[in-house]
Amino acid sequence: MNYLNAVFWGYPGFIDPDTIRRHLSGQGNLRKRRWIMKRFLENGRVVDTLQFFRLDSISQELAELNLKPYTYRKWERITEVYAQTKGK
Repeated sequence: MNYLNAVFWGYPGFIDPDTIRRHLSGQGNLRKRRWIMKRFLENGRVVDTLQFFRLDSISQELAELNLKPYTYRKWERITEVYAQTKGK
């Protein structure tokens, strides 16, 4: 099963990992990058999200993504816990 179907349902052009990487590697399109990140944070599994985004990047963008309250708290906690673990 393609895990990207759960993240990008309704957007068949985004169910290929290479396509997503191309979109993310493009310079200067912060709006598209945030849209992709928000889709991952709200609809994807943590392990899949971390294939495309680093925890420090997620932590920096979290407040700007207008996430659902549950999703925001979940990712806030994930970034806190793993930042502490990484420092040990």
